Amino acid sequence: VAHNGNLTNAMTVQRALQKQGAIFSSTSDTETLLHLVATSRERDLNSRFIDAVRQVEGAFSLVAMTSKKMIGCRDPLGIRPLVLGDLDGAWILASETCALDIIGARFVRDLKPGEMVVVTAKGIESLFPFEPQKTRFCIFEYVYFARPDSSVEGRNVYEVRKRIGAELALESPVDADIVVPVPDSGTPAAIGFSQAAGISFELGIIRNHYVGRTFIQPGDSIRHMGVKLKHNANRRMIEGKRVVLV
Repeated sequence: VAHNGNLTNAMTVQRALQKQGAIFSSTSDTETLLHLVATSRERDLNSRFIDAVRQVEGAFSLVAMTSKKMIGCRDPLGIRPLVLGDLDGAWILASETCALDIIGARFVRDLKPGEMVVVTAKGIESLFPFEPQKTRFCIFEYVYFARPDSSVEGRNVYEVRKRIGAELALESPVDADIVVPVPDSGTPAAIGFSQAAGISFELGIIRNHYVGRTFIQPGDSIRHMGVKLKHNANRRMIEGKRVVLV
């Protein structure tokens, strides 16, 4: 099982499962899903999977595989993306389109919110096991999570970030010497700001690419240390200058 998202009721479900005798070996909410599938009273795997995902809340894009089938499911609110691709007649499921590009697969379509696809040797089947709900796609995919070379819901992430930067320059014009991005997520937006404002774009902050995400780390002290390790100011580039930091 591969899972992108956060289950908001994972702890509640986990406690209920533990009362029934379930033993958890991690704190991952993905393991909660596995226990729900394993303890389901439904007979076939598709029904067990549906029974499991109907009991969880929050954001999830899931892919599960057995020796005979592959199942993909997107949460009914469509918070996290999930895409379907094709590689020489084989179906591919991924969180982002850039994953398809890397292996040479062809993008077919985005899974719809609440959609579940089942892939077997006979082909692909699309199911909708949830009641229709208003889509609540996470804007942070465009701002931070997704890679800039991906397309999310039909829109290129790099172009969206660049447009956001340009809109920011129009909404909040400033008199400055340089525009500096917080790399790497802020770089396209800073380029857009620079072009719209007519202010020089410079790499005033250099990123250490051997440090992982800092935003999602637990606790302020860990995040602060992560930022210090991840970013270093290019002093000669920014000292004494009026800087727009994007």
